[in-house]
Amino acid sequence: MTTMNSSRSTVLITGASSGIGKATALLFQQRGWNVAATMRSPDKASDLQGLDRLLPLQLDVTEPESIQSAIAQTLEAFGGIDVLVNNAGYGLMGPFENCELEQIRRQFDTNVFGLMAVSQFVLPHFRDRKRGTLINISSIGGRVTFPLYSLYHSTKWAVEGFSESLHYELAPLNIQVKVVEPGPIKTDFYERSADRQLKLDSDYQAFYERVMPKMNKAGQSGSPPEAVAEVIFKAATDKSDRLRYAAGKQAGFLLTLRKLLPEPLFYQFIRQILIR
Repeated sequence: MTTMNSSRSTVLITGASSGIGKATALLFQQRGWNVAATMRSPDKASDLQGLDRLLPLQLDVTEPESIQSAIAQTLEAFGGIDVLVNNAGYGLMGPFENCELEQIRRQFDTNVFGLMAVSQFVLPHFRDRKRGTLINISSIGGRVTFPLYSLYHSTKWAVEGFSESLHYELAPLNIQVKVVEPGPIKTDFYERSADRQLKLDSDYQAFYERVMPKMNKAGQSGSPPEAVAEVIFKAATDKSDRLRYAAGKQAGFLLTLRKLLPEPLFYQFIRQILIR
């Protein structure tokens, strides 16, 4: 049976039904936090039901009413929110030209506008308490790009810019903004959490068939979601002014390479490992 405790710190996590979100919910719960583990279908997360201090809640980041309801239920159960982890998201893969406008809008509605909406609903609570930590789950794909992910990358680059600017304006209010940037992670991102554009024009078919298996292989050899959960916990608790946190064994390497190499050499590196 779930035991509520308002004297403990509380985290609200979006997209907590699987992968990084679920691993993060379990880690915070194991370390004594109250956890509002939100997701679109809580009934499908039976293994999260009944855990002490963990409350599975329905929240769809594209539906403002469900956001408000989940926040209200969290405040009623735990008395406050100390940390918000904006984790909900998925990847739209495939040649940009063949993606439908509805798919593009859904990608931005979830990964960008949904993240902004949840943040906007939680920030008044942080201001009232004169403290709080907002953690946005981006990706190395917010600073490095790969072929066939143009729309996913565009959302993560938006999250990076949004977060970096926001951290200036919230710092005077004692509200911290953190960005966690996972590299390849062994989750269902490449399967259930992906939206693949399979209606390909013939000009793109050979390129798609050459690149996508290499991208999938990178995901299969990635770090476990628990590794990202540890970084999220560190970002929530280290009391530093640090903005960005790389997560996963390949993330730091790729971000450092992107920073140090001249652009033509970095592009050549990406072509070499993914296209040729």
